[in-house]
Amino acid sequence: MRLLFASDSFKGTLSSEQIIRLLTDSANRIFPGCETVGVPIADGGEGTVDAVIAVTKGEYRRVKVHGPLGEETESSYGVFGGDNAIIEMAAASGLPMVPAEKRNPLHTSTYGTGELIKNALDAGYRKLSIAIGGSATNDGGMGAMRALGVRFLDKEGKELSGCGADLALVEDIDVSGLHPAAAEAEITVMCDVNNPLTGPDGATYTFGKQKGGTPEILDELEAGMKHYAAVMRNCGMDVEQLAGAGAAGGLGAALCGYLNATLKSGIETVLDLIDFDGLLEGTDLVVTGEGRIDWQSAFGKVPSGIGQRCRAKKVPAVAIVGGMGDGADKIYEFGVESIVPTINGAMDIEEALSRAEELYANAADRTFRMIRVGMEIAGK
Repeated sequence: MRLLFASDSFKGTLSSEQIIRLLTDSANRIFPGCETVGVPIADGGEGTVDAVIAVTKGEYRRVKVHGPLGEETESSYGVFGGDNAIIEMAAASGLPMVPAEKRNPLHTSTYGTGELIKNALDAGYRKLSIAIGGSATNDGGMGAMRALGVRFLDKEGKELSGCGADLALVEDIDVSGLHPAAAEAEITVMCDVNNPLTGPDGATYTFGKQKGGTPEILDELEAGMKHYAAVMRNCGMDVEQLAGAGAAGGLGAALCGYLNATLKSGIETVLDLIDFDGLLEGTDLVVTGEGRIDWQSAFGKVPSGIGQRCRAKKVPAVAIVGGMGDGADKIYEFGVESIVPTINGAMDIEEALSRAEELYANAADRTFRMIRVGMEIAGK
């Protein structure tokens, strides 16, 4: 019997690696002698680089970059398979890098993310996967492109730094200095939102508030973003209404417009990078999960991505989760056959978090015991 464990982390309590250990211990108790394989999984958000590097046996490259406010900081990205690099923009331009009292998307920049991309290109990597969740920025990707050699000029021909406030000041874009290796690179952007660059559902009004934008700041940024989109269009890059262009404060638009990148689901990208379909060969059961499963889990999250791959290969999958919310049963339409919550009694959230490991181990035992019963019934 071969069991494959591929769960997202339970944010703030259990890592994917801890979950693999708990599942392995439980499986060996209930099914002595079984074969177990564990792979950490992420959906293109926090932990994506760690998950891919762990499975592919890759390594990290440490790089000094500039953070969202221009401060020098140490960051990293992952490399594997000879020609592949995987980058999390949150490692260079992430919201947690900006103190709450300093959050203002007029002042932040994606320049550090561009430095990570430049470092990977300089080092010879030509297959780049970029996770763009968790940004502190709303600069239309100008900062990142400036780090790659693009010049954004104001009406007097002076180069702009590429922060959010500069969106309204751009009058010309000089791409002649764009990193020469960009044309050779195959760039995939992990993106699970369909927001356009501008409008009520665009980058600014959808995501700007959580980055520190007041209503006045958001109005200023939106006007600037519309102006910037028009300048891009005049330069042959019509990406304003592209689905996903508004991701990460417009970085999605920049990566597609300047670097000809392809937008793709985060979980699908991760599963392809680790050859998940290959791991399913000879597998009898997959255990996946996440901290809380609800209707959103069916859209680009780990359980739905895993479930659909399992269904295609006719491998049953179950999910062990911290809790269930509204619409959790929608996941059954995406290849997950059953949901097992870790909570086994009345308790408040603080108790559940403090007992996370114990509760998960108990849920794993319940899951495998029920599977054993099913096997016994099937054997009659």
